[in-house]
Amino acid sequence: MSALPDGAKSPSAGRPLVEVVRAGRSFDVSAPWLNRFLQREGRSILRAVDDVSFTIARGETLGLVGESGCGKSTIARLLVGLHAPTSGAILFDGEPVARFARSPAMRRRAQMIFQDPYASLNPRWRVGRIVAEPLRLHRAAVVDAGAEPRVREPVTANAVADRRIDARVDALLMQVGLSPADRLKYPHQFSGGQRQRISIARALATQPDFLVCDEPTSALDVSVQAQVLNLMKDLQRDLGLTYLFISHNLAVVRYIADRVGVMYLGRLAEVAPTKALFANPLHPYTRMLLEAIPDLEKTGTSRVAVAGEVPNPLHPPSGCAFHPRCPHANTRCVAERPELKPHGLAMVACHGIEEGRIDPVAVPAVVA
Repeated sequence: MSALPDGAKSPSAGRPLVEVVRAGRSFDVSAPWLNRFLQREGRSILRAVDDVSFTIARGETLGLVGESGCGKSTIARLLVGLHAPTSGAILFDGEPVARFARSPAMRRRAQMIFQDPYASLNPRWRVGRIVAEPLRLHRAAVVDAGAEPRVREPVTANAVADRRIDARVDALLMQVGLSPADRLKYPHQFSGGQRQRISIARALATQPDFLVCDEPTSALDVSVQAQVLNLMKDLQRDLGLTYLFISHNLAVVRYIADRVGVMYLGRLAEVAPTKALFANPLHPYTRMLLEAIPDLEKTGTSRVAVAGEVPNPLHPPSGCAFHPRCPHANTRCVAERPELKPHGLAMVACHGIEEGRIDPVAVPAVVA
């Protein structure tokens, strides 16, 4: 099953770079055995990701949005092999992601940028060592960044490799807008935006094809966010990178993503091209998220308040997980879980859209 509808952006090569097919991930969050025995309780299983399918084409950016706890970060960890799916399949360039653990060559091709740039950098290491770490782990990824300096004494193969690594670190720092002299500094000597640039440089060290960006700008000021986003778009254009971009900020996703996936309680509610989703949101949950965005142009107009709260993921509602908060829910929504189905340029999991009970907004001609 693919969440790429007819007419949407297709891969430049024969198949998508990333394919997620009915993937699920469960966690056992049960109390210790003795507690459960004394209290006569069963196991508690949390389905963080439940039957999710989508694809990401080469050179594309897929944005992933949703409220906290909907499974976005779990999907990020599944895609880089930090978690193994408990059901379904995840393919990277046609190969199972499970091979990341056994194949350094595959593992080099997918890297991750984390939310907090300070927490993801070792505060006891200088920047040069931080950026060089993946190069030393994957020496085959080191490229000759220039001519070797002339030395009088003979050098060993390791010394030559170390010089090449140093030259590569300097090139990476300049690529993300920093100075080679910054290699001697520690992370605490940089601003938040500069630390995130260091994280990006480290992620680019092994020349990856795919970057998973887990809210990389959420801890930054607005002006710094713009600088980092522009840097990421420039790098994507120059290096042909593919992104999965996770964020709570819909304005950021609108700027950087080619397509957007909306998640709710471990499942995809809607996947659509960015322009189509913002001009014509189909799923009631997507409309609720967009209604919550502050907009000066809508001052004085009535707006739909965000209703209800996210259900307990340990005991999700029957049928459509969104039905307790949905103004369009009926008995079918309570009893039957909707599947992600094509509707125009989008894929949407909603009985109301399928049955025509929810009228879609007319899509501007520029989107079509």
